[in-house]
Amino acid sequence: MAEWSDRSILRALPNPSTAGYEIKIKNPELTFLGVKNQPDFANVFLTVYPDKHIIELRSLKLYFQQFRDKVVSYERLVNVIYDDLVEVYKPTRLRIVMVLRPRGGISSRLTIDSDWSARGGKEQFKDWVGQADEW
Repeated sequence: MAEWSDRSILRALPNPSTAGYEIKIKNPELTFLGVKNQPDFANVFLTVYPDKHIIELRSLKLYFQQFRDKVVSYERLVNVIYDDLVEVYKPTRLRIVMVLRPRGGISSRLTIDSDWSARGGKEQFKDWVGQADEW
């Protein structure tokens, strides 16, 4: 955990279902300061396959707001968010897609998926294989 990331803000609620299902969450404006101390903006898309806990959305909003005044690269930020959400919620699967607004005419998209073997996953879902890369 980064010293400037406070995962204790995140609240876990009991999962009301024992059957598997998917939760999709969109944060249309994650704001933070890029490494040049200039504001950066991103859309964040979460895909969660919950296990015993689900995300309390108000706490997620407050968690994201803590980054407004933090200087961080977006590559580091997506990894911090991933680590924090996995630690707090322990989902069966977590996929994060972070789409950065253009800066200097160039935009970026970062993706992390707990299903990937590089992240310790079993690559059992594979819904990301052959997927059209539209954004």
